[in-house]
Amino acid sequence: MMESLPTTVSAKSDRRGRSSKSQNNSKPSLILAFFSCLAWLYVAGRLWQDAQYRAALNTVLKNNYDQRPKVLTVEDKLVVLGCKDLERRIVETEMELAQAKSEGYLKNQKSVSSSGKKMLAVIGVYTGFGSHLKRNKFRGSWMPRDDALKKLEERGVVIRFVIGRSANRGDSLDRKIDEENRATKDFLILENHEEAQEELPKKVKFFYSAAVQNWDAEFYVKVDDNVDLDLEGMIGLLETRRGQDGAYIGCMKSGDVITEEGSQWYEPEWWKFGDDKSYFRHATGSLVILSKNLAQYININSGLLKTYAFDDTTIGSWMIGVQATYIDDNRLCCSSTRQEKVCSMA
Repeated sequence: MMESLPTTVSAKSDRRGRSSKSQNNSKPSLILAFFSCLAWLYVAGRLWQDAQYRAALNTVLKNNYDQRPKVLTVEDKLVVLGCKDLERRIVETEMELAQAKSEGYLKNQKSVSSSGKKMLAVIGVYTGFGSHLKRNKFRGSWMPRDDALKKLEERGVVIRFVIGRSANRGDSLDRKIDEENRATKDFLILENHEEAQEELPKKVKFFYSAAVQNWDAEFYVKVDDNVDLDLEGMIGLLETRRGQDGAYIGCMKSGDVITEEGSQWYEPEWWKFGDDKSYFRHATGSLVILSKNLAQYININSGLLKTYAFDDTTIGSWMIGVQATYIDDNRLCCSSTRQEKVCSMA
């Protein structure tokens, strides 16, 4: 019994030694596992970051691809060249048309009278929708009608009442004018002009353009519907001027520009006429005569010409910028008391 005791003590001592070694070996394992976790987290983070970089790079590349110039095929180049050539030809055609207009090559023009001479004049008498009685008065006095009107045209003089269209196209006002024209055949209807008192300055552009497009004459005459003409006296006056280019003929005047709003002759753009507020020299609106080349100038440039509150000053403003010869003829002062005039106030 006493001999077995050292063996038991020795066994217990061995177990304590192994337990101490096991505890010493577990510490490095924990440290290694900790660093392994850190390494894994680092690698995972880098992989995630690289994935973000790749996604951003793909987006940039895609945007650059979409914005880069596309490669044109042969067909595309031909289309582009064809469009440029068409545009060039359109510009050339417009220039040729303008030149043709300026030289008098206009469609459907009557250019000579029965005597073989170039037509002398186109006389446009302004009228409105409510002026039926005035028109009949003129037809019964100085203005020929029916066969007499045709014979006058054979002499080289055309007379037409000039009117635009109603603001309500095709209404009873338009229909009455159409019916009257079918019966009398003495209207020049301005299809693109709206007939209204405030539109009279624009009516000048439409009248001269339509007249020069329809008839090739020496002169184009605008007459208000409150004027009676001595027709033979007018024809004689124009005959003496036949062949004169650049003629701007009328009863010339100038005067103060009215700046007070609400006044009868108020000019909304008065500030354009200088500090003296005075109109330039111009023919009174009752009767204005333009030679062919000046009427053509209005026709060709009608889209660019500025209008003012009144038609006489409007025409005068256009004449300032061209080589016009101002002819002040007292016989065209319709409101004067002189005896040798060719017009009078109706």
